[in-house]
Amino acid sequence: MGAPARAVVRLVAGSLAALAACVEPARLPEVGPVPLEVVASEPWPELDRLFQREDGWIGADGAHSVALGGGRTLWLFSDTWVGSIRDGHRTDAGIVNNTVGLMRSTAAGPRLDFSIRRDGEGAPNAFLAPPDGRGWFWLQAGAVADGRLWLFLPQIERTEDPGVFGFRSCGLWLASTADFRGDDPLAWRFELAPFPHAKFTPERERTFGCAALVHDGFLYAYGTEDVIDTFRTRHLILARVPVGSASEPDAWRFLADGEWQADFRRASRLFDGMGSEAAVLHQRARGRFVIVYTENGLSERILARSAPQAWGPWSEPLELARCPEARRDPLLLTYAAKAHATLSSDDELAVSYVVNSLDFWQVARDASLYWPRFLRVRLRSP
Repeated sequence: MGAPARAVVRLVAGSLAALAACVEPARLPEVGPVPLEVVASEPWPELDRLFQREDGWIGADGAHSVALGGGRTLWLFSDTWVGSIRDGHRTDAGIVNNTVGLMRSTAAGPRLDFSIRRDGEGAPNAFLAPPDGRGWFWLQAGAVADGRLWLFLPQIERTEDPGVFGFRSCGLWLASTADFRGDDPLAWRFELAPFPHAKFTPERERTFGCAALVHDGFLYAYGTEDVIDTFRTRHLILARVPVGSASEPDAWRFLADGEWQADFRRASRLFDGMGSEAAVLHQRARGRFVIVYTENGLSERILARSAPQAWGPWSEPLELARCPEARRDPLLLTYAAKAHATLSSDDELAVSYVVNSLDFWQVARDASLYWPRFLRVRLRSP
């Protein structure tokens, strides 16, 4: 089949998939959640050591993972320290807003290589930057669908607050590439486009991409609705699109009162206390989906819920673990909990979280902070 013919087939397939999204059954079937029970939760130092370096990439938060196939996993990081560690301190170091790492399975175990983009003078730069020049990207979830790698990119800008929370969301972008089969992420060519189904006001934020999953021909993008008053309350919301139509804004649908609707502003709140980052895993043999997140986005508690379908209904939260660092020092923050499919099984979850500080310079002085920290969470088999 020649290139023109392939293009026509692809166009027709995408159009049919988009049409199917519009005429699918009006209401989703309701099935009860599948139980989830923890046997034990313990540190996983072997995975911790895989990420720790003394030169170059020396710590980051975020740590989303995307299975690329062929024993390869892409790791996505947000603010990243680049420099050196000497005598337990970060020295000659600076921060870039995002980086990536590529993990490969080998006979000796997993191998992880980090990619740091640099300018003509050798200074480190972000892996991806907003084309409109406004603010920066923090990398969130990604997935491989229809032969392309898709990444959700929250766009962030500074506020007048000089503290560690002096930032706000101002946009959302969707990046994709078909070049991800190469072993040098710096050579991958991404196409970036604004994702229009997001809105940010001082009182409310709706956005998508805190977790992503491909299942049964759809790309699911889990999102959050934040209601900002005296306190910030965060709820899970959900979008999906046929895998061949992810680049078409009009093909996206949003779960609202048990139906898939075209207006993202109608998306239903599926549960509250959601984290700003998460991961959803499909445990096929157990007949369930599992979402893992930090309670309210910033807490010592790492929670999980289960569901029989990618959209729910979600069980009550189950505590997987408590991060001990939060009790050790009142300045320390624990967040960004998520599970990682390529390191997990139906009976065991590899869960990471990050320890940060309200004191920026404490992170520079104490190189034990600001790495992905891993837990081995064993689950009871039915």
